[in-house]
Amino acid sequence: MSASEAARTTIKGATDCHIHIYGPPEKYPLAPTAPYPPPLATVTQYRDVMTRLGLDRVIIVQPAAYGTDNRCTMDAVADLGPDVARAVVVVTPETPRAEIRRLHDLGARSARFFMMKGAVMTWDMLAPVARLIADFGWSVQLQFNGRELPDHEHSIRRLPCAVVFDHIGKFIDPVIPDHPAAKTLFRLLEGGRVWVKASAPYETSREGPPFYEDIEPMATALIRAAPDRVVWATNWPHGGHKMKPDDGSLLGLMRRWCPDLKIQLKILVDNPSRLYEF
Repeated sequence: MSASEAARTTIKGATDCHIHIYGPPEKYPLAPTAPYPPPLATVTQYRDVMTRLGLDRVIIVQPAAYGTDNRCTMDAVADLGPDVARAVVVVTPETPRAEIRRLHDLGARSARFFMMKGAVMTWDMLAPVARLIADFGWSVQLQFNGRELPDHEHSIRRLPCAVVFDHIGKFIDPVIPDHPAAKTLFRLLEGGRVWVKASAPYETSREGPPFYEDIEPMATALIRAAPDRVVWATNWPHGGHKMKPDDGSLLGLMRRWCPDLKIQLKILVDNPSRLYEF
């Protein structure tokens, strides 16, 4: 199957589990730590993506551009509505419990730890935040260079909540399944509380489109290892990348990695429904 095949799904409830919304800067000013000037990426524009790909639900992830200001993300969730959208937000150890409750009631279901360029969160914040959100049934969502994973395995195991790894583990440079860092991820998966997003191969691949062959071994191995805890995403609008991947091709790529229709249903519908409480 080519990467562009099956560019539209007909599976009811199909969910895109990682996008960002960027609003007008006069309403949503960038944080001083913003890693780059983001593109304007509105709810209206993303609705067009949903229609084109046949998607019914979406997880809006707080972008690094806004730091700890979750307003743009939560406004987008409100615009799309509770049957369509959930949020991944940024909270800190100092965030009041009442604020977490408010965000939960508005659709937040996960706390983001983006620890690349532009990060506002640090590793020493992870355990305190996990304790804050655990009572609400939230997960923590991690993005960092997966090659560093062995250094953090012990602390991740001790977290009192589910853990979601972005972008096939975000190994920079790509690894094969028997690499020591990859083996760490597979060990964590065995515990039953770790999830992985089958998304954004273009962020780490050195071989590039259409098939990102250097990413495929890890993607397919992760799906085989934990088909009940893999979700899929476009990573729209692909901020920071001059050459934007085609979102339909990314959907087709997931089907190349996982030709089994029953597992596709899990990845697109059942798994997101459990993880984000649709």
